[in-house]
Amino acid sequence: MSKVLILADFSGDKASKTTAELATAAARIGEVTAVVLAAPGAGSALAATVNQGPITNVVIVESADFASHGVAAAADAIAQIAKKISPSAILIASHAFGKEVAGRVAIALESGIITDAVDVDANTVATQLVFGGSTTVHSVVSQGISIITVRPNSVTADFSASSPAISTETLAIDEAAKKATISSSQPPVKGGRPELTEANVVVSGGRGTDGNFSAVEAFADVMGAAVGASRAATDAGWYPHSFQVGQTGKTVSPALYVACGISGAIQHRAGMQTSKAIIVVNKDPEAPLFEIADFGVVGDLFAVLPAATEGVKASKA
Repeated sequence: MSKVLILADFSGDKASKTTAELATAAARIGEVTAVVLAAPGAGSALAATVNQGPITNVVIVESADFASHGVAAAADAIAQIAKKISPSAILIASHAFGKEVAGRVAIALESGIITDAVDVDANTVATQLVFGGSTTVHSVVSQGISIITVRPNSVTADFSASSPAISTETLAIDEAAKKATISSSQPPVKGGRPELTEANVVVSGGRGTDGNFSAVEAFADVMGAAVGASRAATDAGWYPHSFQVGQTGKTVSPALYVACGISGAIQHRAGMQTSKAIIVVNKDPEAPLFEIADFGVVGDLFAVLPAATEGVKASKA
């Protein structure tokens, strides 16, 4: 049976659901080994949380270099493990860190890479959405190990409990990976809402908010959702750019996406159209986003959202 490596993804000190999604996709190809990269002494605690999904093995690699040398050290560790176990594929989360690690691993292993896949089948055929999400492409890596980054929330995860065999690998990070050193870092400020790219529900606001996101945020909070924004809203300075959803922002694939006051330019659709269900609230009945909506409300978001917020509150009472 072929082997597949995944890079375990974490939210704080626990494996994120993205790890289970990667494992689910990887298990279609072969036996799954999850790699946990950790600071010295932290590996066992992190590895203990990698217990959901079809994971057979967990390999812990501890090194202070991961903090001081970032993606270069992480990529070197993954490449070294790949050379030892010869997997047929390596799956990594398709976020900023994951894509940079994957690119470096591909160079180190002289392999091809596919980024931002929304699905992977048993033959290591990756599905991608290109040209602003208007075209579906099926791709395979033709050289070396198949290295694929998978978009969070795009694969329906198997969250069944697993008891993988856990081992520790001692590696010496290559000196070439240490040429750049991280001198300081500022972690993102976390609020009470879910992280945008991992949230099951996302409520986004656009030009129709006219800069007032209070109704959007209130509805998001009652739904336990993350808040997103269109490029028009972020460019206007109404909401931070870190919350932008779209081709030049973040890509999300939640179970439910609620677009409020967003017309639906193709750049925005590219970042959210793989959502499982889409609700559009817009007072313009000709808004393009209605074309891909599962449910639409033609109305003023400042009337619709407060009513919806109260309705959800009442249902929870």
